[in-house]
Amino acid sequence: MQQDLLITQLCQGNEKAFERIYELYSRSIYGIIFSIIRDEEVSEEILQDVFLKIWHEASSYDPEKGRFFTWILNITRNASIDKLRSKEFKNSQMNVKGEYFSDILESGNAVTGKIDAIGLQKYIDILGPMCKKLIDMLFFKGFTQKESAKELQIPLGTVKTRNRMCINKLRANVINQ
Repeated sequence: MQQDLLITQLCQGNEKAFERIYELYSRSIYGIIFSIIRDEEVSEEILQDVFLKIWHEASSYDPEKGRFFTWILNITRNASIDKLRSKEFKNSQMNVKGEYFSDILESGNAVTGKIDAIGLQKYIDILGPMCKKLIDMLFFKGFTQKESAKELQIPLGTVKTRNRMCINKLRANVINQ
């Protein structure tokens, strides 16, 4: 079935067209969501929400304003970012141990081998445990500095200072190598 016809039928409320759109785009959309969220279960929930939104708002798609995939991509990105910023999601991520990042980097698993293979392990080894925790929380888990201070039970100013020192140490080591 030609894509333009499929999109037209979707906009007219055709369920078969919607099923075909799902078959064509769901894997790509899931990949985009997962790259933002990094949680399989939550990504699957968002995928369903995105396709419900596509179904309910299909008539608002305007080919004059852009490609269909771009329209879907914007819905996906917005839904993912909304979830990422939600209090519920942030709270669920705070429950993940702060040691997760350092445990992965320090364990002898395949991830460590891949990190070492591209030369990052020597830079990570230089960082102390607090730097690893801060970098994990602030850059990988999306905590704010205030949330990190609360989780680590240290003053906000200390988090800011340590973060700056850790990043500077990492930067200096990478540049000087």
